Amino acid sequence: MEEIDNRLRPGSSFKSTLSGRSTPRNSNSPTFRRLNSSRTPRREGRSSIGGGAHWFRSNRLLMWLLLITLWAYLGFFVQSRWAHSDKKEEEFSGFGNRPKETNVDAEQIHRRDLIATHNSISTDNETARYKMEIGETRNVALAKKGNDVSSPRKTSSKKRSKRSKRASKGKAHGNQKSALGVEKTDKEEQEPEIPNTNGTYGLLVGPFGSIEDRILEWSPEKRSGTCNRKGDFARLVWSRRFILIFHELSMTGAPLSMMELATELLSCGATVSAVVLSKKGGLMSELARRRIKVLEDKADLSFKTAMKADIVIAGSAVCASWIEQYIERFPGGASQVAWWIMENRREYFDRSKDVLNRVKMLIFLSESQSKQWQKWCEEENIKLRSRPELIPLSVNDELAFVAGIPSTLNTPTFSTEKMVEKRQLLRHSVRKEMNLTDNDMLVISLSSINPGKGQLLLLESASSVVEHAQLPEDIELNKSLNVKEGQSTVPRRRRIRKLLPLLKDGNPLNRKKQVLSNNKGTMEQSLKVLIGSVGSKSNKVDYVKGLLSFLEQHPNASKSVLWTPSTTRVASLYSAADAYVINSQGLGETFGRVTIEAMAFGLPVVGTDAGGTKEIVEHNVTGLVHPIGRPGNLILAQNLRFLLKNRSVRKQMGMEGRKKVEKMYLKEHMYKKFVEVIVRCMRSK
Repeated sequence: MEEIDNRLRPGSSFKSTLSGRSTPRNSNSPTFRRLNSSRTPRREGRSSIGGGAHWFRSNRLLMWLLLITLWAYLGFFVQSRWAHSDKKEEEFSGFGNRPKETNVDAEQIHRRDLIATHNSISTDNETARYKMEIGETRNVALAKKGNDVSSPRKTSSKKRSKRSKRASKGKAHGNQKSALGVEKTDKEEQEPEIPNTNGTYGLLVGPFGSIEDRILEWSPEKRSGTCNRKGDFARLVWSRRFILIFHELSMTGAPLSMMELATELLSCGATVSAVVLSKKGGLMSELARRRIKVLEDKADLSFKTAMKADIVIAGSAVCASWIEQYIERFPGGASQVAWWIMENRREYFDRSKDVLNRVKMLIFLSESQSKQWQKWCEEENIKLRSRPELIPLSVNDELAFVAGIPSTLNTPTFSTEKMVEKRQLLRHSVRKEMNLTDNDMLVISLSSINPGKGQLLLLESASSVVEHAQLPEDIELNKSLNVKEGQSTVPRRRRIRKLLPLLKDGNPLNRKKQVLSNNKGTMEQSLKVLIGSVGSKSNKVDYVKGLLSFLEQHPNASKSVLWTPSTTRVASLYSAADAYVINSQGLGETFGRVTIEAMAFGLPVVGTDAGGTKEIVEHNVTGLVHPIGRPGNLILAQNLRFLLKNRSVRKQMGMEGRKKVEKMYLKEHMYKKFVEVIVRCMRSK
């Protein structure tokens, strides 16, 4: 009893009593401190560690979810950095920031060389023809692989040592690499068979991509998608899979149109894969920049991918071989194929006629092309599965934007009014680079150089305008001097120089000439002709040599000829021009993509009265037409003279052509027709 009372006294530990342990009453004693100093911290430590482990054990599912989330975030972060980093852009397009700066410096050097070249050649113009007579040649580079402008150089001596040749070749190769830069993606490589030099005066100018970027303060690389997501086309193609068949990658109408279709499909949320039958051309880097997936294999892999797609669109008659193999491999795949044929020559029909009646439908560019192909089908007893569709090409958003036509790229900063002002500045800058004055009428023709495009006939007509652009008093003077029309150039000039001092200032012929020269209203502009596309993979080398040979025989005409490389940056060329010539021969142009592009920039079009051109160009309204072949040369020359004399008529025709483009040939018009085609393809699958 006494023991219990002692335990209940004040100061005693009730806890230790209940635990069955005896604790000293004096907590400050050494024994108490020694026995109990570390108990409480150890217990707290064990409880905190054990509590955390217990929490992890009881929430193991939450822990794994957290780890999976962190791992997924890390994966997306790495993928995003790879997809949007500068190094990746360099890997796909072949250029980065530093090469771009290098290219600007190189281009400025080339521009100075261009001006120097032009000045040096101009000083020798008076003696050019005399040098031709005595056998001397003036070698001016028409095109050089990888460079924008090439200066004239004298032919190297045959005694040059092999070591110096290797050194100069290596130096040229180094300069070539430093000059590529940004323009590499916009220009095709030069065909090795095309001669680098010729014996005529012909100046290679452009491309002017850097000038466009500087003045417009915008470039196609800044595009972030141009899809109208409220339109029927976007709703129809969203999340669907498309396979597009490219026959080649040259910078011509068919590959460019297919590339822009692929871009629009991607912008509207579709999945797009491209099959390239021939990598001939310079669009591969552009496809990579637009993130268009190109299948490496054009056989088994492409067939299997096409079978999983909703629609297969082939963009040329040349795709016949791929379509035939695909249908043989997967017979059911024929109902997926929409064949967009962009050629209008019999040879293309012959190579594709065996599969025309096996595909789902045919698509043509113009009414005349559709009628021609259906006529050939009737001759060969070919019955098509369905009626052909008609989808004309359109002016893409980038060119419409620069031309000042409302497009999806317009913003408050880049309104149509602002773009019209910038286009005028671009015109002035580019014409200055070409050494053109306000008195020069620049006529351009941009296409592959081959007999079907009629560049030689154009040069013949332009030559007759340039070499025979004489005032009436000049003709009368020639008659009085007894100068024959067929007399060669040098004897004619010598005879005139001998007899001119005999004429006095009071001669009525001289007075008449002075009056006309002082009357600016009666003076004609001088004609300049720019021809592209130098270096295109679609050029015919023998035909190019024929053009050079013609210019060698017509030195006066050669002074009025400019050349430009194959490029996708054509807005600067359209802005600098005063008229456009499309001189396609045979059955004429299938449609004429360049025709509507020129009309969008307010240019009158001079074209052949055949094919799609006669459907687009209204004679005496939006331009002037002439017959095909050499008989049309006389009328073509007359049309060029008429435009030279009538600047106001050029302007009026250009305005009418621009209105027609806005009404019929913009992007929304083309994709509205594509909606009908896609609906038909999907309906009976």
